[in-house]
Amino acid sequence: MMSSLPLWLLIVIFLGASVVIWFAGIQLSNKTNILDQRFHLGSALGGLILLAVATNLPELAITISAAISGNLEVAVGNILGGIALQTVVLVVLDVFGIKGKHPLTYKAASLTLVIEAVTVVAILGVVIAGSQMPPGLVIARLTPDVVLITAIWVVGLLLVQRAQKHLPWQEQGEAPESQPEPKGHSKAKAQHDSSKTKSTGASVAVFAAAALATLIAGVILEQSGSAAADHIGLSGVLFGATVLALATSLPEISTGLASVRQGDYKLAVSDIFGGNAFLPVLFLLAVLISGKAVLPQAQATDIYLTALAIILTLVYLLGLLFRPQRRIARMGTDSLIVLVLYAVGIAGLFVVAGG
Repeated sequence: MMSSLPLWLLIVIFLGASVVIWFAGIQLSNKTNILDQRFHLGSALGGLILLAVATNLPELAITISAAISGNLEVAVGNILGGIALQTVVLVVLDVFGIKGKHPLTYKAASLTLVIEAVTVVAILGVVIAGSQMPPGLVIARLTPDVVLITAIWVVGLLLVQRAQKHLPWQEQGEAPESQPEPKGHSKAKAQHDSSKTKSTGASVAVFAAAALATLIAGVILEQSGSAAADHIGLSGVLFGATVLALATSLPEISTGLASVRQGDYKLAVSDIFGGNAFLPVLFLLAVLISGKAVLPQAQATDIYLTALAIILTLVYLLGLLFRPQRRIARMGTDSLIVLVLYAVGIAGLFVVAGG
């Protein structure tokens, strides 16, 4: 039905769905923190699981829609392209959210975030390896690569949870002069909001409504965007890795800006790394729905985007370790390098897609 609409109307629908995702993402973040306090979920479960799932609901909707329709290249391109672009969200947070003379990674530096970055790199390594598996290797509607990805994600969560409790390093692996409060200290605001909200059921209802709005808007994004891309002759891979990935990254931008403005730099970085580690887990859902091996169908552009995401993550990992103090053009050296690498990488993506 979308394909029959004129281009201008498709653009209006796409932008409208993006606005819905932006404001729904803010509500999801707020209510996740409140529900975390109400149900005593803990930072690992509440922050890294609930918030990762909540802010990635557009990708979840797009993956389900694409898997049902058999258009798996859009799902793969959106997920892998989304990881690279969501890493660039840290540049946005560094430029528009940080005040003072020190950049984001200087203030957020901790070994816990290094563990999260390593988890992202490990999962993306399995993505590349899984792309080389035979497409017929499907057992009980599962493939070994997506199972391993999910297992690494779970192990990463356990390691992060353990690191938050104890690390055999000075100051529990926290860098000197970094954010003085522990990650998630902005949940004090959630406790205050929670005390003002009389009904837990009301918070659950708002969360569910925001989640439903995000899911519906995600499906509309995928359908209107794909139709618009066909109108202008943009391939599904390039569309998924650029325009669609940007639109579905809006929740991460809104929640990240809220965190850094409250001085919770570690939570902002953790939300990005946590979401990036969670996204490839959606390949498990795509395999279950479609009954086909997804990663062996990955194109050269998908593997290219995966490698780009690994490089960008490693730059920030080094930034967390070396903690650059200077800000250039309102951003840290690592953010500047990431921005340049991403721009060069997207230019190379068009070359790869054209070849």
